[in-house]
Formats: sequence, structure tokens, C-alpha cells
Amino acid sequence: MSKKILVFGGISLALFLAQMPATAAEWTAALTAWGEPDLRGTWPINHLIGVPLQRNTDYGNRFTLTDEEYTAAQTRIDARDVRFQTGAIPQADAAGQAMRQTSLIIDPPNGRFPELTEYGKQLQVDMRSSYNPGQTLFNAIEDFSSWDRCITRGLPVSMLPRNYNNGIRIFQAPGYVVISLEMAHEARIIPTNGTPPLAGQIEQWLGESRGHWEGNTLVVETTNFNGLVGMTSAGVPGSPGPLQPETKNMRIIERFTRTGADTIEFEMTVEDPAVLTSGTFKVAYPMFLDNSYEMYEYACHEGNTAVRFYIETSRFERAAQADLPVTSAAQ
Repeated sequence: MSKKILVFGGISLALFLAQMPATAAEWTAALTAWGEPDLRGTWPINHLIGVPLQRNTDYGNRFTLTDEEYTAAQTRIDARDVRFQTGAIPQADAAGQAMRQTSLIIDPPNGRFPELTEYGKQLQVDMRSSYNPGQTLFNAIEDFSSWDRCITRGLPVSMLPRNYNNGIRIFQAPGYVVISLEMAHEARIIPTNGTPPLAGQIEQWLGESRGHWEGNTLVVETTNFNGLVGMTSAGVPGSPGPLQPETKNMRIIERFTRTGADTIEFEMTVEDPAVLTSGTFKVAYPMFLDNSYEMYEYACHEGNTAVRFYIETSRFERAAQADLPVTSAAQ
């Protein structure tokens, strides 16, 4: 099967990645002992912190920065990392390097997150989260997102960068690939042995993934979402807003292609025509091998008092206005 070449601003994504020093022009993929392309290792995406999810409109359809723009971007990244390393930015990874991409979204060509359909806008109104700037009522756990509740960031968000905890580790065994995510301590277990998909009635926070190999590329299709998370998060740099809805019919196709000894070309297509006017959008970026990156225990629920404090504060405010006694979050 031939691979489609993506072209943005006069340059293909493959050519753009091939120009990076870490990628060899000619490279033979290493294989596991059982004969599959070897993707194993730690592939943190903290280098993407400085790349916004959606593109600044000033760049139009331009996929890459000019040399001058890239130098300025590196200066901003260096300054940010200094602030991080001196403690001025709590809970943040060092980005380390700027990237030439103007956005993570590569399709639509303008790099912008698609407009929502009327149905999508209706769903958006009903989304509940502490990240919702217009939400002031918090009275039960249903008033919080899965992210507030330390359940999951969901997909596609879990494959997008944040200011911290950007570790991604890939394990392989015959017939399986496991993607371990530092944020929210999740493991995506992906059969590649032809295991049939689950029945559509079985819905999960991260959906259900099935993978297969196309040459050196791992292709992963994920369906069976529960529709309770959202396509973006306020924590994703350059997000179009804190809350973008999804439906149970969302479908995500990911492609992991080993392009060098320490590089993977990653592409992710998100499809949900019920909420996206374009029906779909695509993200792409390079991943770099860094087995020295340390992934520590993620224990969000231990001492997670945010949900309780939000509820108690909200109840206090409403009781004070009505001159009523205050109840605790446990009641």
C-alpha cells in the first residue's frame, strides 16, 4: 500500500521531518525478535510545548517557521525553560527546543480547529468542568470533567502535549503494543493480532483500539468512546478553548512510523462529523527517543482536594447569599 504524502506550504511532512538532523535519509527499521518494526522506548513530547495545537492566523496555510521566526521561537523557549528551572513555573517540563511547525493541526490546511456544528455547540453548552470560565455552580461530581476527577484526559488529548508529564513509553510483545502515558497513569493496550473489535455497546473513556502493521507503520484505529471527555483540554498549548465536545461515534486513526534510530513520525486523524463542520481534523508531529526521560508515579487521587473545595466553596457562596447554613461536600 502506498503512503499518502502530506503537503503543507510547499513542503511535505515527510520531507520536513527528513530535514531534521535526527532523521536519516535512508534507514532500515529495526525489528523485534518476532519480526515486527521496533517502536519500543520512551518518546516524551515535551519538545512540543512551544507548538500550539491550532495555528496563529498570521501564518495562514504556512506549515513551517522562517529561519528568523524559528530563532525567535527558540529564544522564547529558552526563556521559558529558565523560568521553569528556577521554579517560577510550577509543575512544568522543560521544552528544550523549538520546533519549526506552526501548529500541531496540519489539516485543515490553515491549521485551525474546525468550527462546531449546531449540535456540537449544543453539546458544548452542557459540558461541565472547572476549566469552564462561565461555570460558577459546583454541587456534585457531575459538575466536573473527567480531567478534574483524575479519571483521564481521554483521546485525542492524551496524545497532545501539556506543560508537564509529557512522557510516552511504548512496549511491545507478540501481537500487542502498549502505550504508557505519564499523565493520568494510563496504559493503552492495543492488540495487533487480529483480535476483533468489541461490540459497539461497550463504551470506554479512551475508546477501544485495534492495530495493524502497514510496512514500518503501526496503524491504530480507536472507536467505542463513551462521549464524556472532549476533543481538547485547556491544558493543551494553543487549544481553541477549554471545552470541545465529542460523541460516542468519534473515530481516531493514528500512524506511528519509525523514520530513524531515534525518530517516529506520528499522525492522528480525528473524525466526528456530528460535532465538526469539516467532519475531521489531523495532527502530526515528530517524536524523539529519550530513554533517559524518567516517568514517576502519577497519584492524582492522593490528596486531590480540588473537587471537594470547589463544591464547598460553591455551597458557601450560595448559602451566604440566601443566609442559610453551609453543608459540606460529603453531604
